[in-house]
Amino acid sequence: MTNYWLLCLFALLAYLAGSMPSGYLVSKSRGVDIRKVGSGNIGGTNVTRTLGFKWGALVGVLDFFKSFIPAYLAHRFIQTEWQALLVSVMPVIGHIYPVWLGFKGGKGVSTIFGILMAYFGFVFFLIWFVIWYLAVKVVKLMSLVNLVMALSFPILFWISYRSLIYVAFGTALCIFVWWSHRSNIKRLLAGNENLTNY
Repeated sequence: MTNYWLLCLFALLAYLAGSMPSGYLVSKSRGVDIRKVGSGNIGGTNVTRTLGFKWGALVGVLDFFKSFIPAYLAHRFIQTEWQALLVSVMPVIGHIYPVWLGFKGGKGVSTIFGILMAYFGFVFFLIWFVIWYLAVKVVKLMSLVNLVMALSFPILFWISYRSLIYVAFGTALCIFVWWSHRSNIKRLLAGNENLTNY
């Protein structure tokens, strides 16, 4: 098996890890098909609105770790930068386009959180997460906060790694957030986006 075959295998495994539909599985265990209620999204936000904070938080944690683990292992053990970054981004793609649910998944924010901790460490991530959480509490528009915070990804990767390939990686993560929030952007522009009350 060549290195490229191994890379393909690791990328596939990372994608499959990201494809695990945590929100769907958790809500299904509670007798609810999360795709048929609320926004129809399988992410933690819709689960929280439907089943409560406890279950939404569980989904968020599961989505976080299904990307953190592959990204951490890739960052730690794959020496070629572009290969490590390719494997790291696959859980996000898997989350947004899960093979198990007809390629209709969540928005990828929690999975990107996992990547941020894998690449920036716990202390930085904790500070960044607190800023994000406080912004959501004040603005009460999680989608808007996600969109604005995503713009910082390329800058953060440049500050930490001083490498254009990492800037490109941060830009790709930003694009994923904006693309997956396109329906939210329409509602924000129309002034009828759902408020976040938790």
